[in-house]
Amino acid sequence: MLQNHLKIAFRNLQKNKVYSSINIVGLAIGFAASALILLWVNYEYSFESSHQNKDRIFQAWNQVTEQGKTGSWNVTPQTMGPALQKDYPEVEKTVRVDWVQKYLVQFKENKLKGLVQVVDSTFLDIFTFPLLEGDKNTCLNGVNSAVITKDFAKKMFGNQNPIGQILKFNNEADFIVTGVLANLPSNTQFKFDCLVPWRFKVANNMESLHWGNNSTTTYALLKKGVPQDAFNAKIKHLRKNYDKETAYWETFVYPFTRLQLHGSFKNGVEEGGKIELVRNFTIIALLILLIACINFMNLSTARSEKRAKEVGVRKASGATRLTLIYQFYTESILTAFLAAVLAVLVVSLCLPAFNQLIDSKIVINWLDLQLLGYASAFVILTGLVAGSYPALFLSGFNPIKVLKGSAINVSATLTPRKILVVCQFVFSILLISSTIIIKQQLDFAQSRNTGYDRENLVYHMMEGDIPKNFTLIKDELLRSNVAVSMVRTFSPITETWSNTGGMEWKGKATDDHRNIDRFGADDAIAKTLGLKIIEGRDFELSKYSTDSSGVIINESAKKMMGFANPIGQIIKDGGWEFHVIGVVKDFIMQSPFREVGALTIGGPIMNSYNAVHIKYNAAKPIKENLAAAEKIFKKYNPNYPFEYHFVDEEYNQKFANENQLSSIAQGFSLLAIFITCLGLFGLVTALAQSKTKEIGIRKVLGAAIYQIVFLISKGFMGLILVSIIIAGPLTYWIMTQWLDKYEYKTDIQPSVFVYAGLFTFLIALLTVSYQAIKAALMNPVKSLKTE
Repeated sequence: MLQNHLKIAFRNLQKNKVYSSINIVGLAIGFAASALILLWVNYEYSFESSHQNKDRIFQAWNQVTEQGKTGSWNVTPQTMGPALQKDYPEVEKTVRVDWVQKYLVQFKENKLKGLVQVVDSTFLDIFTFPLLEGDKNTCLNGVNSAVITKDFAKKMFGNQNPIGQILKFNNEADFIVTGVLANLPSNTQFKFDCLVPWRFKVANNMESLHWGNNSTTTYALLKKGVPQDAFNAKIKHLRKNYDKETAYWETFVYPFTRLQLHGSFKNGVEEGGKIELVRNFTIIALLILLIACINFMNLSTARSEKRAKEVGVRKASGATRLTLIYQFYTESILTAFLAAVLAVLVVSLCLPAFNQLIDSKIVINWLDLQLLGYASAFVILTGLVAGSYPALFLSGFNPIKVLKGSAINVSATLTPRKILVVCQFVFSILLISSTIIIKQQLDFAQSRNTGYDRENLVYHMMEGDIPKNFTLIKDELLRSNVAVSMVRTFSPITETWSNTGGMEWKGKATDDHRNIDRFGADDAIAKTLGLKIIEGRDFELSKYSTDSSGVIINESAKKMMGFANPIGQIIKDGGWEFHVIGVVKDFIMQSPFREVGALTIGGPIMNSYNAVHIKYNAAKPIKENLAAAEKIFKKYNPNYPFEYHFVDEEYNQKFANENQLSSIAQGFSLLAIFITCLGLFGLVTALAQSKTKEIGIRKVLGAAIYQIVFLISKGFMGLILVSIIIAGPLTYWIMTQWLDKYEYKTDIQPSVFVYAGLFTFLIALLTVSYQAIKAALMNPVKSLKTE
């Protein structure tokens, strides 16, 4: 029976090559687009899945409620881990993981920049990163031990055995290689080349024991059977036993495996995160696949008049409805299988570009039995969904009515086919409208005034001998007219590295612990960065020695502190006392999609400088300036490579997620409209064929070509107009929800729906008109001869 069904299915596919091709290509594109998205979704869900104890690993978080708003963050004091280990028997082990830093790593004459992370010796006990060489129990116990990845070992030592070799970090400290790890998987949040033990920080007096200094991440491995909620209730007021100043801060732990997709809080409640993007694109994948399935349904029913006689004859010959259903399902599953084969080729060709677009490293093993099982089930399910309506619709024909030619009513006002066409175009218009709104939101944020001048502004990290020789470097750059201004800062202008709720000023309420961002600088920060001073002046240490304890605040800080006349006001921070010398207009250091918060720019008295910003001479080409600067930096910092960062490029990185979202949305929106129009082309072709004699008669009676085109097109154009009316409000509601997550956002303009609707209408009109004009131009003699 199956063999007979397959034989008939193949014959029908060969007999109707145009419709078969449209179905297979449409489904293949739907399969390929859906597969790429679902592969990415699976990749995101697989993060941290390789750790043996992943379900027992938790990250420590802080939480504070101020003036009715709750803030949550996952950066903790360095004392948090030992306190959790000592005070709570539910904790099996803890590990502190410091920030990744880029160090110059040297072995003999070989020098490389490597990502170095300082961790507790328990790191490899909690996280599962296979150790290829060395002893897991002891490799991070020494003060100057180093555990490196396989790739980094190859770069540093070639084919030599790395164990026991000496590495020099930043031309200062020597480390002995005690272990080699397998290369890190791409689906992990950890990105390092080398691990260094926490004991190194302790031995070099780099460890902070202050509970108010949130400067590291802390993880806890809970014992088996310990419930998270009960443990969180127990540790909630952990700080009360250690620190009076931050006793009101609460502590809780959060599942390690949820960090990648869910690690976002709003007002103390888990909300948002990357999971929203994953869900949105899962919906897009399903919509594209559904559009392709609707094509199959519509084309099958559009040809129902031709298949009706076949059904009538077979039923009259004794075939049951169930047999016919099996036959139509066989055809749809065979079509889906052929489309899947084509989709495999498309996915293989597109995967490298897709990986680059989404910044991932997805690899497909086509021989994986689990993957083949899922893919087969996916193809069969799609075939069943796509073939369900045709199978149930066509198999239900009455054989007597069919053979009399009266079984099918194609002129009804509302038919399932028309509903499906409307659904297709609603989905397509929704995707197009959403893409336009995403692009408008991106453009809106990108056009926002940053508050500083990014033109010819470059920063270099303070490394090697740059701090020691900064004055010499500065003098030579300015004297040679390569640069017009320079300033040392606590962090790059595009990043905020520190904040505090502990600043004090006159008139501050005792219960006011709102966070204020910290920045720091020496001379001429406003001049170099192009900040707009609205009160007071810039730092001028050569003229005013007291500027070392001066502070410049932004407009938001002035407003928060309630200063009517800010100049000369005293601000206390961490035992240091500053006097306000200036107020600058708000400028963006963090997300361009958020409102600018309060910020202080402290003078040299309490700052360590980590970056130097240089305003290069705009009168010379930037390439020429950088070449001259490289010679000067190499002269005073010979052991380090010359590295620089364009501030405008770093700022543009803040839009990476939105750019990615916009690009993906644009691509899949075009695919959706292409698949929809592909199906529309098939429907118009079927309609034109069914009206061949009618068109011939009308032409003989004097009908003009435009009248024939209108006859064929009017029904479809009406359906598209209905789709536009439905899609507009639906898109508005969905995208309003999406925009609500941004503090700085654009308004949805009615023109969006006009453009999306007009674009869809024109594309559909071109699709319909081509086939309609072709039918209208047919010789009426030939039309009237058509059986």
